[in-house]
Amino acid sequence: MDFFVPSASSSTQAESVFSSIANHVSAPSQSHRVYKLEWQHEGQTCYCEVGKTLPSVFRTDETVLAIFDCGDVYKVCTPNRGAIKFDPIHAIKSAVTNVEYFD
Repeated sequence: MDFFVPSASSSTQAESVFSSIANHVSAPSQSHRVYKLEWQHEGQTCYCEVGKTLPSVFRTDETVLAIFDCGDVYKVCTPNRGAIKFDPIHAIKSAVTNVEYFD
C-alpha cells in the first residue's frame, strides 16, 4: 500500500498533514510508516488501519489518520485523538502482535 493520509488531496498535502500530526504528538522521525496495527487492549484484540474507523472498544467511529512508532508505544491518531486535540490512543509495544508498514 502506498502512503496516504485520509482526506489529503495530494501527496504533498499528505506529507504536510502527517508532519503536523507527528509534531503535535511529539513523534520522532519515522523511517517506516505504519499502515496497520494489531494489539491487545483490555483483554480484546484491536485492529486499526489508516483510513478505517477505530475498533468499537474506543467508543467512537473516527477514522485513523496516522500511526506513529514512538519507542515503547505506538500512537494511533484520529481527528480528535491526537491530530487536533486530546491525546492519541496508545498501543503499548509489548501488547502489539502485528505491524504492517506502507510500501
